[in-house]
Amino acid sequence: MRVGIVWNHDYTGVINRFGRSRPLDNDPETVKGVVAALQEGGHETLLCEGDKGLLATLERFMPPDPQARPCGIVFNMADGIQGECRDIHVPAMLEMAGIPYTGSSPLGHGLSSDKAITKRLLRDGGVRTPNFRVMRRGTESIGDLRFPLIVKPRHECGSLGVQLVHRPAQLSQAVEVIVTQYAQDALVEEYIEGREITTALLGNEDLEVLPLVERDFGDRETHLATWEEAPHRICPARIGSKVATKVRDISVATFRACHCRDYARVDIRIDRSGQPFVLEINALPALDKCSSYTQAGMAAGYSLSSLVNRILDVAHTRYFGIGMPKNAHASNFLPS
Repeated sequence: MRVGIVWNHDYTGVINRFGRSRPLDNDPETVKGVVAALQEGGHETLLCEGDKGLLATLERFMPPDPQARPCGIVFNMADGIQGECRDIHVPAMLEMAGIPYTGSSPLGHGLSSDKAITKRLLRDGGVRTPNFRVMRRGTESIGDLRFPLIVKPRHECGSLGVQLVHRPAQLSQAVEVIVTQYAQDALVEEYIEGREITTALLGNEDLEVLPLVERDFGDRETHLATWEEAPHRICPARIGSKVATKVRDISVATFRACHCRDYARVDIRIDRSGQPFVLEINALPALDKCSSYTQAGMAAGYSLSSLVNRILDVAHTRYFGIGMPKNAHASNFLPS
């Protein structure tokens, strides 16, 4: 089958430049790995920019079938280019054009990429998440929040901008950094001392919870992941069966509450009493060889190639009720 892999790398394909720009590019090596995996799975592939020319490119690659049979599918890896809620832009374009794709809908991306909305949905569903406030100035009342506090951008991922503060003066400065550098509100939440677990989820109605991954901070004084310094990972995580069951259950509840589809990753802190707290959910987790999602997949018996093709199969089944058909020979499609 024809599979268009959509990403964002060249940010010039817009009519006007305005609003917030995506601070991170897709990793070209990760995208190459996904393309190679899909070719290994027997599919024709085309790597596409998720910009204003996307729909025309896809229409040439997978022209409409006169009998309305599926003529192709998109493997969505696009983070968006600029503006508000960038993650939803490519899925929204594909929805409008009637092109099936992997991953969450615009609704799922919108809910999961807004950390404050995610936490409110979790609380409504009875899932524990750290106490929090949304701040714009840093001088707002913190209510019953207890220091130390985590301060991070409301809408970013990948530990971008995460800061740990211990005093009110630090809080004001940290919020100002978020507002200035990221042009958005700051999410301020209580820091949970304890172990950090990530849960990789795969599927829809029948949701597979892959082996849990622990972020091992070693002898660091503060157990905090940053963009600059990622912790070592242990998979499967060495935690007791009762706590592991709790972690799996609240990860599934988080996936459902945020209307995610196909695959996602949930980040969880376990406090010293063994109580898990959901930090956030990533509806478009990284698929490089070293990512926690891929490590979980490999611990479950997947190779990188079979994991990528399984995600595609899950999406195809969601749309059409059957697994993904395969071509006898894979090839690259070169647009005219």
